[in-house]
Amino acid sequence: MKIVPFIPENAPFSVEQRAWLNGFLAGVLNRGAAVSGAASAETKRPLLIAFGSQSGNAESLAKRLAREASGRGFAARAAGLDSLQPADLIKEQNVLLITSTWGEGDMPDNAVSFWDSLNQNGSSPKLDGVQYSILALGDKNYGDTFCLAGKKLDTRLAELGAKRIVDRVDCDVEFDDLAKKWSANAFTVLSGVDAPASSIATEAEEEAGYSKKKPFPAKLIANVPLNSRGSSKDTRHIGFSLTGSDLTYEVGDALGVFVQNCPKVVDAVIAAHAFDPQVVVALPDGGSAPLREALIKHYEVRNLYGKGPEANLALAAFMENLRKLQPRLYSIASSIKKHENEVHLCVAAVRYSSDGVPHKGVASTFLADRLPLDATTGIYFHAANHFRLPADLTRPVIMVGPGTGIAPFRAFLEEREATQASGNNWLFFGDQKRASDFLYHDQIIEWVQKGHLTRLDTAFSRDQEEKIYVQTRMLQAASELWQWLEEGAHFYVCGDAKRMAKDVDDALHSIIQTAGGKTAEEASAYVNQMKKEKRYARDVY
Repeated sequence: MKIVPFIPENAPFSVEQRAWLNGFLAGVLNRGAAVSGAASAETKRPLLIAFGSQSGNAESLAKRLAREASGRGFAARAAGLDSLQPADLIKEQNVLLITSTWGEGDMPDNAVSFWDSLNQNGSSPKLDGVQYSILALGDKNYGDTFCLAGKKLDTRLAELGAKRIVDRVDCDVEFDDLAKKWSANAFTVLSGVDAPASSIATEAEEEAGYSKKKPFPAKLIANVPLNSRGSSKDTRHIGFSLTGSDLTYEVGDALGVFVQNCPKVVDAVIAAHAFDPQVVVALPDGGSAPLREALIKHYEVRNLYGKGPEANLALAAFMENLRKLQPRLYSIASSIKKHENEVHLCVAAVRYSSDGVPHKGVASTFLADRLPLDATTGIYFHAANHFRLPADLTRPVIMVGPGTGIAPFRAFLEEREATQASGNNWLFFGDQKRASDFLYHDQIIEWVQKGHLTRLDTAFSRDQEEKIYVQTRMLQAASELWQWLEEGAHFYVCGDAKRMAKDVDDALHSIIQTAGGKTAEEASAYVNQMKKEKRYARDVY
């Protein structure tokens, strides 16, 4: 805002003198204000908030934290680790790093190249003068690998000479409260002034309408078996109505679904402890309810059932060990451009026996067996900014999605059809048997016949003596796949993280070496460049 001086009209000056003085003083004062403002901007403490994100949680948290830090007087910015080199930390000096862990303690995809740079023998820069702290996101169900990516980064940064200003905080799936405390402590240390409790907003607090904190009660409108007779699997096409919600989504996003435990499982746990099912207990988010209701709707019990839980355990001690029942994220299998006011999922119902004890997936069997048609359950959308179709509709896309990994690629193909994208589409799909496990068969074959799906390669592992998988088909098509990559194709993978995603990644490196004539090191560099260009994206679980 400009400073406008005012010489009163009754001052002993002529009109011309008064006008000249007003102009002169205005110039002097406004120049002073500009200099003061510039000096203030220059003295703002720089702050880099870096993120390693696989599903989007670390990214969204980093961006919200950067906005808060800017409001607290920092010159703050958020950046993915895929856009950074270790030397950038030296330039920034003050670094808050938020990272998730995926798979078996692995770095998220966008952090791999940064991690490799930190571990180059003899060429990793010393990080003396860098002040940092780490917030690690994870899931305690993963045991020894819980928050392992954050732990490894924390150790390595310290080894390279960076100064840890606030101890690392390891978060379970509910991370909002710990994130607020961690960021408030970091702001205090970096600013040298006691900061008030962090006001970092959750996604729900920032977004209007429905969210994870305020889920939309969506009606189940479709529950259709996708496997036919002779299959050992039970995969369902699940559909929810969005009517009345004003909600929308992008293909590549995930749907959060609030689920409930199986009442039979809950009754077995209660009986094993001889608890009164009607005794009132506290709920994780406040309030209270009868024990049976609390265990069905509010607490995880999957790790208790069938493992011989300790008998005669006091109820209070039993409740202390329980975790809050979390909503489950599923890759969205539809385009809203094709299905107005609807969202679809592709869900494999998990049922198996171990040592004679039956087990069932909490969420998958809730959707397949226990949620009736026209009944409602809470849903919300989880943005997956890392898993997006190319903005350029002429770009080719290659999609590798065996089993329920077909979900986002059904959505991609519906979207590309609705937007009349001219780029070629190539799908690798696999499962056990063509006759019974070719999910969305009719729709996919129609796309092939229309030319919308340029190429389809299938791998049905049990239709012949030799096991054939999607990575097998990739290697068989190495020359053409390399040609597509060289033409700028985007490469996507969805499905199992432990085996399939690793095997597909190995096959991709091998194809770049053999068909592209690259060394192993050059192939790794090629893949890393694809990741930086957002041309290699994975939605794995």
